[in-house]
Amino acid sequence: MALDISAANAIFTITVPGLYNAPVTLKNFSTDRAWDVAEQNCAHTQMSIDGYLNAGFVPEPVEQSITLSAASESVIVFEAIMTAQQTARTLYRLGAEITLTGTGRKYTLVNGVLHGVSPMPSAGRLLADRHFAVSWQAIYPAGL
Repeated sequence: MALDISAANAIFTITVPGLYNAPVTLKNFSTDRAWDVAEQNCAHTQMSIDGYLNAGFVPEPVEQSITLSAASESVIVFEAIMTAQQTARTLYRLGAEITLTGTGRKYTLVNGVLHGVSPMPSAGRLLADRHFAVSWQAIYPAGL
């Protein structure tokens, strides 16, 4: 069975308790890249002086970059989070769910923090995409 690997049918919803308590579906992503998720280290290793490999688990955040078109109405969601954090001088915690219908997979993103924002679009012949960076405590995969 061949799977549909198009990202066009992906559904990305985000919640921000205290700001967006109901899930908000993000729309109008960048043409070439909707989001990136950095590789996560599953183990940390060190080699002893006498040649033994030692390894252990050390938790670390999962870094995600979200790229929206300058014309995306979803930009308002991240601008609202940024403004609320600056006004309250505190952080808002995010939750999200990404459904990839073509591959039959769903990912739950938990305990995130918005830590990087392009505060306005760059401008050339056209307005540039907007970039937003989130650190997640964990991402949990599941089947649909």
